[in-house]
Amino acid sequence: MTNLESLVEFSNRYGSDTSFVLAGGGNTSYKTADKLWVKGSGTALSTISEEGFVRMNRELLSNIWNVEYSSDPDKREAEVLSALMNAKDEGEENKRPSVETLFHDLFSQSFVLHVHPSVVNGVLCSKNGKETIRKMFPDSIWLDACEPGYVMASAFRKALIKYKRTTGKDAELVFHQNHGVFFVAETSKKLDVLVKKVIGKIKSQIKVKPDFSDVKTDLDSAAAIAPILRMLYDKDGYARVVFKSNKQILYFASREGFKKIKRPLSPDHIVYCKAEPLYISDFSPSAIILKFNDFKSAHGFAPKIVFAENIGMFALGNTFKEANTASDLMFDAMTVVTYAENFGGVLPMSKKLTDFIVNWEVEKYRSGVSLKANNTHPFSSKISIVTGGAQGFGEGIARFLAGKGANVIIADINSEGAAKTAKDISKTTGSSASPITVNIADEESVRLMVRQTVLTYGGLDIFVNNAGIVRAGSLEEMTRKNFDLVTSINYTAYFMCVKYASAVMKLQRIVNPAYMSDIIEINSKSGLTGSNKNFAYAGSKFGGLGLTQSFALELAPFGIKVNAVCPGNFLDGPLWSDPVKGLFVQYLNAGKVPGAKTVADVKKYYESKVPLGRGCLPDDLNRAVQYIIEQKYETGQAVPVTGGQEMLN
Repeated sequence: MTNLESLVEFSNRYGSDTSFVLAGGGNTSYKTADKLWVKGSGTALSTISEEGFVRMNRELLSNIWNVEYSSDPDKREAEVLSALMNAKDEGEENKRPSVETLFHDLFSQSFVLHVHPSVVNGVLCSKNGKETIRKMFPDSIWLDACEPGYVMASAFRKALIKYKRTTGKDAELVFHQNHGVFFVAETSKKLDVLVKKVIGKIKSQIKVKPDFSDVKTDLDSAAAIAPILRMLYDKDGYARVVFKSNKQILYFASREGFKKIKRPLSPDHIVYCKAEPLYISDFSPSAIILKFNDFKSAHGFAPKIVFAENIGMFALGNTFKEANTASDLMFDAMTVVTYAENFGGVLPMSKKLTDFIVNWEVEKYRSGVSLKANNTHPFSSKISIVTGGAQGFGEGIARFLAGKGANVIIADINSEGAAKTAKDISKTTGSSASPITVNIADEESVRLMVRQTVLTYGGLDIFVNNAGIVRAGSLEEMTRKNFDLVTSINYTAYFMCVKYASAVMKLQRIVNPAYMSDIIEINSKSGLTGSNKNFAYAGSKFGGLGLTQSFALELAPFGIKVNAVCPGNFLDGPLWSDPVKGLFVQYLNAGKVPGAKTVADVKKYYESKVPLGRGCLPDDLNRAVQYIIEQKYETGQAVPVTGGQEMLN
């Protein structure tokens, strides 16, 4: 393995370990006598390749120390950044080197690993941190917290020169207060040995540990808070809210615990969680709105973390990824605070240093890289549920919405199918898709489905009522049991789904009275005209259109559009083509198609009834779904997608 391959290998290994690195942070480098390869800004150690490192000219880097820079901090940092950019080697023009490049160049050894292990930061962010490190690692360097950038690099340089002069050797360990640890070695193997030694020694001193075990909390209240926070963070709904609660979080969601987590511990916590979280104890919409807006006015930014007293923690972001990253960083902060209790208690960053980092160009750049990940598809702001989403038309709709950038809940009674579909959609579209097991004929199951969606993403914009069932048969053959089953799923369940979905949509409307949401019933051509020997299904679909029009009238004042799509037969889908329970088999057995002797005869018969000569496909249905969502001036409509088989009067 070459040295560059070793650099990539240990960068990926440590970068993938969340106890060392979060949010793609950390830095690594390798150097020769005249070149330095250092991680580029905006790249993640966990996935970095050789191309992700910026090759620097070490002679030009050393010349940076020979220049006198402006006394104005902003001008000085801009000048140093310019010098760093000019020190890039030929062919590296489109890359931006890490701001810590100067630090890495100062070490004489070949490999450098700068990470922020929570167990180490528990010491570095504690009141007794300096004393503890000096006792445990007498051969190391301790640096007090200071401004990042050139000031920090200068402090590094002075400390390394002094250490070499005093000890006659090169430092291999540098602990920086509130800012992580630098491991330095001549080979990657020696680096691993050093890391293991340091982590093990500190862990041996840990007695008080974080407890992230599950506890009961008021999830109904949490689900009522999340949509309000989402719309406050972005009134147009371009936001996600992730809820978490456990024993450790509930401690910090108390007045006593919140005091310990209120101030930031490291630059990473500021970048991804902002400089301060919000604490709320009154959960009425008006109180939350007032508290949120007061916080925003006082601080100049919206909170990314909100602790709800005795309920849990909400993480906010422009995307699902961003909200989860903020959640991960706050988990880390809580862990660090708990570890710090072993070393005299937590010591957060000073207000002066916090203010500097908040306004520092480099950290604005880092947070800006995160924002650039926002999806730009038309539905990127949408949070959606598709019932019956594991297969058939439901799967097609879910894939379509996710492909446009929406977050999608695949809700289905088929747990295994929902999980498989959600995983594949996430992989193929890049959007977040999550499975939920639901029995839509059971009211409590429906209620929990909506609640889980809100606690996963923060709200609800599109509800697609797709799940349905068919039991064909003549009057002589139809049983009361089958008739009730069809009615309960195709008709009654629609009512229950709208009841709980609309409640969330109404909450979002409180913050932004102009915000609009969609409820879409996937009805059927059988909702437009009767169906011979299939009256249970047709009756439930006729009823569904009645519900659609009635819901549309009731929910219009809340900006909730309620429409239906009436597709023709998806002859290639599992509802029709399943060899055991499919409609082709049912209709053949019921004698619904005169003269049909095989399943192929039944299919040919139904294709012949369509003027355009084929069955309805998911793409046909999806175009209607897109129209319904994008138009803002229709509600209570039934849009036919039947290839001309059923035409509106």
